[in-house]
Amino acid sequence: MSEFENKVALITGTTGIALATARRLAQGGAAIVACGIDRAANAAMQESFVKARANALVQTVDVSVADEVRDVVAAGVKRFGGIDIIVNSAAIHPYGTATTTDWETWNKAMTVNVGSIYLTAHFGIPEMIKRGGGAIVNVASVQGFACQQNVAAYATTKGAIHTLTRSLALDYAAAGIRVNSVSPGSIRTPILEKAARGDNGSDADVEEAYRRFGAAHPLGRIGEPEEVAELIAFLCSSKAGFCTGADYRIDGGLTAGIGVK
Repeated sequence: MSEFENKVALITGTTGIALATARRLAQGGAAIVACGIDRAANAAMQESFVKARANALVQTVDVSVADEVRDVVAAGVKRFGGIDIIVNSAAIHPYGTATTTDWETWNKAMTVNVGSIYLTAHFGIPEMIKRGGGAIVNVASVQGFACQQNVAAYATTKGAIHTLTRSLALDYAAAGIRVNSVSPGSIRTPILEKAARGDNGSDADVEEAYRRFGAAHPLGRIGEPEEVAELIAFLCSSKAGFCTGADYRIDGGLTAGIGVK
């Protein structure tokens, strides 16, 4: 029997870590309900699952809008019978300080990065309880522990995810729902590519930027989405049955030391 056979996983986001996680859970036998705001990425994910003959439903959803999250949960339940796993990976990464970040951008970061986790819990947990429990994994960041300059909104949301993870874990442990978070360092994702391009756009040497980012990690490289997906899959599995309310760093040793030489 496959590790996720007869399980249904709701995943927010359809690129980067979310895409790798959806593929990993599907390989383990899970039915996938994925949602994101990028229509092209959604279509590409759906096509890849059709080719792989995997059970998947991919919908275009703004995860910061309550009615849209409610509807995708309902669609997943209707198609596959319930929800057993939730992986919250959708995020935006605005740059700016408290004085250069406008109120609209600040609020959007909060509602997408943190609010979406509340919404998937609000609508998804009752369905998980009907199935006898399940697992939730929230994708946070090392920036929730130690942040760069000029990322006030993003870093704040990632710290909030750590706290919300602990709160959910305590509130729903008795219902058999385990809740953990993962905190990646630099991972080869569209968000990291945007950082690598900076102001240079199509003229940027992205691979050189990745080498520079990787050099800051003791392991000497950036991580791959599939590596994060493996950790998420473990936390969603029965092998992690005694793991809840914790954060797991997957950062190549980035936060193990201090930057003074």
